[in-house]
Amino acid sequence: MREEIVQRLLDINRKFYETFGGAFAATRRRLQPGILRVLALQQPQGNWLDLGCGSGTLAAEWVRSGIPASYTGLDFSEALLREAQLAVAEVLEAGTEPTIPMPHFLQADLLQTSWQASFQPGSYDGILSFAVLHHIPGSHYRLRLLTATKQLLKPGAAFIFSVWQFQHSPRLMARLQPWDSVGLDESDLEPGDTLLDWRHALPGQVEQSGLRYVHLFSRQELADQAAAAGFKQVDEFESDGNGGRLALYQRWQRA
Repeated sequence: MREEIVQRLLDINRKFYETFGGAFAATRRRLQPGILRVLALQQPQGNWLDLGCGSGTLAAEWVRSGIPASYTGLDFSEALLREAQLAVAEVLEAGTEPTIPMPHFLQADLLQTSWQASFQPGSYDGILSFAVLHHIPGSHYRLRLLTATKQLLKPGAAFIFSVWQFQHSPRLMARLQPWDSVGLDESDLEPGDTLLDWRHALPGQVEQSGLRYVHLFSRQELADQAAAAGFKQVDEFESDGNGGRLALYQRWQRA
């Protein structure tokens, strides 16, 4: 994929989160069932990193549940990071006594090669990234991100992530938008690249809509990227949404 197309797709998502960051966060106040399942199965300890932490719903649950592991959340969106800090503050104001190190948040762009410079290689016991990888345009850039992620993990540590499977949701499939609506052609893109709209309306206000770039992964594509980045695929499950198939969760292990 050409660099100019990558930047166009990134601009679409940046514009979305800059415009609707607060409103979008308001629709994500509860953790998805799949994430709760990950926490129950994994029982994190040590040092953990959350790539694309968003509005802090996971960080807030981390504090509320007293998970005995350090948590660092990273996101490119200032608006969402502000929401994340507020989410943790609300948990503390509700009377939760902090018995663990408080979550730490950093702003960084995962598409820039410099994002991992703030972290010590081989220092993390686990890395999470929920509903993020499908927003990274270009297979080359996704592989670069996955390789950098592997380098931050301790040997044998886990990378746990989710990607959307919106082909199982008639509601989301009805929101597919043509690429010419943003001045792009199908030939500019890679198989699986899609454009989805998102709609939001507060009581008494006119509905607003925004566009997001999303990549729809096949399992074979994920397997190929895991192998190329130096991971071993360990297990997977489907969860979330009506019917419990909106997201695919996978756990990879650093070889």
